[in-house]
Amino acid sequence: MKWEDRERSQNVDDRRESSGDNGGSRGLPSMGMMMFVWPLIRPLLRTKTGWLIIGIGALLYFSGFNPLKFVGMDSSSGTTVANKAEDDKQATFISTVLSDTEHVWQDIFMQTYGKNYTKPQVVLYRGSTHSGCGGASAEMGPFYCPTDAKVYVDLGFFDELAQKHGATGDFTKAYVLAHEIGHHIQNLQGTLDKAHSFQASNSKTDSNAVQVRIELQADCYSGVWANQAQKRYRMLEAGDIEEALNAASAIGDDVLQKQAQGYVSPDSFTHGSAAQRSEWFKRGFEQGTLEACNTFK
Repeated sequence: MKWEDRERSQNVDDRRESSGDNGGSRGLPSMGMMMFVWPLIRPLLRTKTGWLIIGIGALLYFSGFNPLKFVGMDSSSGTTVANKAEDDKQATFISTVLSDTEHVWQDIFMQTYGKNYTKPQVVLYRGSTHSGCGGASAEMGPFYCPTDAKVYVDLGFFDELAQKHGATGDFTKAYVLAHEIGHHIQNLQGTLDKAHSFQASNSKTDSNAVQVRIELQADCYSGVWANQAQKRYRMLEAGDIEEALNAASAIGDDVLQKQAQGYVSPDSFTHGSAAQRSEWFKRGFEQGTLEACNTFK
């Protein structure tokens, strides 16, 4: 995917260096973090000065400051100076793709509704942070919060996507972000409010079925964005669409359930099967219109 040297969005809240900060204070560090910093702490336990350093470090940590910055590490994610350049490159990529989505959806909203597109903000973090919808953690993966109209992206999710699911490449990341922006589009359209009202008064099975339609439409909107962005920027390279289709398939409910529990339970799907997710992204990309994305028929 061609993306370098293009405009970047200013609507990015980069919290990578303060991830784990929940309004100025932090909870107890995780076991993983303790194992990570233990080699640093162990020699300090041998002297009174070392204990003093540990005490000051703990005070800074629980006050919301990152004491491991002094030794070139990010306390929340284990990011070292050695791979900080790659981390920063990912952040730049996200801000570039976000800018692409802003221009594309501005055009679509003006043509379709005759009004300006309200841009969302993207929050970048590693480990954990807070959102208008509650706590955000790496385990949740990227998500959209309609309460504050922000997309939350833990950059570690892309590492997991590549390592556990074999979904790699820049366009895989672009697809994921565009999917979450798709939820913002649904929020602006009023679709999310209608879906949530239905889910509040219906069975779990029916609620799940509606949620699947919501997610598939976001996949389709991601495809619409790719269609329109390609016309505007000519950014696609050989294999890019296959990357998106592979990512969509890799995180299909049937695939994830099979991996986790050895069997598939369609009534508990919340995002759609691998085939459905790929199909709706492809439909959005091939047709490039909002009308192509009516998953509620």
